[in-house]
Amino acid sequence: MSYDALVIGGSFAGLSAAIHIARARRSVCVVDAGMPRNRFAAASHGFFGQDGAAPFAMLAQARDKLLAYPSVTFVSDSAQMVQARQDNGFDVELASGEHVSAAKLVLAFGVSDILPEIPGLAERWGKRVLHCPYCHGFEFGGQPLGVLNISPLSIHQALLISEWGPTTFFLNGRNHLDESERRKLEHRNIALEPVPVRAVAGAPDERVQILLEDGRAPSVEALYIGTTTRLNSPIAEQLGCAIDEGPAGPTIRTDPTKLTTVAGVYAAGDSALPFSNATLASADGVVAGVAVHRELLFGSLPA
Repeated sequence: MSYDALVIGGSFAGLSAAIHIARARRSVCVVDAGMPRNRFAAASHGFFGQDGAAPFAMLAQARDKLLAYPSVTFVSDSAQMVQARQDNGFDVELASGEHVSAAKLVLAFGVSDILPEIPGLAERWGKRVLHCPYCHGFEFGGQPLGVLNISPLSIHQALLISEWGPTTFFLNGRNHLDESERRKLEHRNIALEPVPVRAVAGAPDERVQILLEDGRAPSVEALYIGTTTRLNSPIAEQLGCAIDEGPAGPTIRTDPTKLTTVAGVYAAGDSALPFSNATLASADGVVAGVAVHRELLFGSLPA
């Protein structure tokens, strides 16, 4: 099948891009592997009109509304290989072996969080082990909170988390703080715990026990970590899109219209933003979808 646009990734960015392409009465296919980044969270917070809604429910509702447009096709699959055509379009091979062609691509496949290899951490990810206080902070406001030191950005995170409650910065054996950092942490009344973390324990939906190597086990209502990320698909690299290495991981380079460095290829959402949440990803998808339609139109006009 051939479409005006192919959107790789059907989460907040991809669905937002696709619906704007569809509303412009263009054909669009969304290919989605069904693994959104926030699938570990029971609720998404801060999204306009949907505060506290379950992410999968939000996506299901958005997908149903998208499929009401007759020019939309949704495929539950993942893109494996891509090849540029001589006519400036693209051929994409899916994991199922099916091939899909399109004049324009929107890369909205997102990223995955890389968690530290600490026993018990992954089981609590999205519940009591968290990343973003704007998404998951208010619910634990005023309670003892923790931040795990895993990167140079962890100090910034500890200072930020202290807005939500009394904070302990678990240095995890990385005790090399300079005087400026110590003064800032002290100014925010952030407690420092120098002993390395051996594991985390406790019921997944209850207080997190921090098992230290010296045998102590302090607990916090929520533990925040600044994860690094990886792109969920090799498609951008296959196409030759420029990829920037940021402090948290790689992002696909785009211009203000979400066009990548490869003609006809746009990127939106977590894979194209240095910092993102559901709202920002959705807004990014809107920009990409509108830009794709405008390029389909104006790029076809005679000189």
